[in-house]
This record gives sequence, C-alpha cells and structure tokens, in this order.
Amino acid sequence: MNGVLGNGAWKPSRSPHGEWAATMIKSELVQRIATQNPHLYQRDVENIVNAILGEITTALSRGDRVELRGFGAFSVKKRPAREGRNPRTGARVSVDKKAVPFFKTGKEMRERLNRDG
Repeated sequence: MNGVLGNGAWKPSRSPHGEWAATMIKSELVQRIATQNPHLYQRDVENIVNAILGEITTALSRGDRVELRGFGAFSVKKRPAREGRNPRTGARVSVDKKAVPFFKTGKEMRERLNRDG
C-alpha cells in the first residue's frame, strides 16, 4: 500500500522502471487539499477533485486536448491496428486499434522538477 505514514512521510514504491518513488493516490490528494484549506469541507474538496478529473476524462473521450498552463497538457494518441506476436509462443496476433491517453509536462513544471531535483 502506498501513501502517507503516520509521521507525514510518504511511503516509497517502485516505479515501472524499477526506481523508488513516492506515490500519492486521489484520497491523499483530497486530504492534503482539505488540510491546506480548513475553510472547506473534505467532501466538498473531494467533489471538486472528482469534477476536475471527470471533466478532463470527458474532454479526452471526445478527442479534445486539455491544457493546464504551467502544469501540462493531456491529449489522446490514436494507435493503428497492427500485427503483434505472442511472446510465449511467437504466434502472430492481431492487435486492434486503440486510443491511449498522453500527458506532456508544461515548461514551468519541467523547470521546477529539474531545479528541485
């Protein structure tokens, strides 16, 4: 399980590339925002976060691009149908066309990550 330890430290988890990194899940994001904004109820913060993520998802499902200045841009890339191979047997397999979400960081975020890291 990933998340915040009792002392407020983040639990490490392995990234897909085998590196150790901290992971924040949606409920932890809601909790942090609610803690930083004590005038808001946690359920209201949760509704706001869900609304934002829902609107991004809806826009992407329509094929739209969503740009959040300084943060990044979400878009959908279309992958054509292709012939693949079963890695176990080597048999040819047809892979259907699909749409995959894509995120490109904004300049401000890239600069901040490289400055702080």
